[in-house]
Amino acid sequence: MGDKKVALIGAQGMLASQVRALAPVEVEIHCFDLPEFDLTDAAAVATTLASLQPQIIINCAAFTNVDGCESNAPLAFLVNGEGPGHLAAAAKKIGSTLVHISTDYVFAGTKNEPYEVDDAPDPQSIYGQSKLAGEQAILNSGLEHYFMVRTSWLYGPDGNNFVETILRLAGERDDLGIVSDQVGSPTYTGDLAEALWRLLATDDYGVYHFSNHGECSWYEFAREIIAQAKLCGLPLKLKTLRPIRTEDYPLPARRPAYSLLSKDRYLQVTGASIPFWRDSLQRYFAIR
Repeated sequence: MGDKKVALIGAQGMLASQVRALAPVEVEIHCFDLPEFDLTDAAAVATTLASLQPQIIINCAAFTNVDGCESNAPLAFLVNGEGPGHLAAAAKKIGSTLVHISTDYVFAGTKNEPYEVDDAPDPQSIYGQSKLAGEQAILNSGLEHYFMVRTSWLYGPDGNNFVETILRLAGERDDLGIVSDQVGSPTYTGDLAEALWRLLATDDYGVYHFSNHGECSWYEFAREIIAQAKLCGLPLKLKTLRPIRTEDYPLPARRPAYSLLSKDRYLQVTGASIPFWRDSLQRYFAIR
């Protein structure tokens, strides 16, 4: 990539920690996060980035509490919708490349085959709608040099995620019911971070999908988490893991029933292989 100055937005988050850890040695990363850096303050964003003059801006900042977005839509649209637009405007002005992370939740989840990058979005939740607004803000900015990467079911070190939630609950309860009629693919932050750096080594700008290879339900994901935990000798109280239906566990935000993402464009552009989700989960357990 050559010597590059990178502005990492949302630098204290779960994905950003792996973006930093896996950065090429020649990259100089400058970290930005709340409270010093407010993504929703257009003037401050423009001033800060104009002063730094980074060649690359990586946006890992987002309001990711899916149910919390339902009760705080204005904040969701500020952070997830307007914020990326501010970054795109700044990137265009200073000639930077913008990397932005989006989500499978921009899709309705009604397909029975993987979503392609050019499939029509139809988000069913405030979270999905606000993330789609962020995508549209970037597209409408006129910025040409961007990578917009949709991902799904993210987990990794240094953050709250489904894996850690299941491990906590399995240590506290002897019976646990997990939704089995929502299907997608888990994504390890280390694999996504590597994918972002691979894309940045190309000039094939545009929209991409990246998640780990394979598919599963949340129940199947939880079952594998428990199996890996037992192999690692973790103390668990759990005796019974039960599959349940979405309607048996109502939540404020509607989730896609099927949100597997097609990685064809990423594979064609990078030529890289994508780890299977079970293998990546095993690697996560080896380092946690």
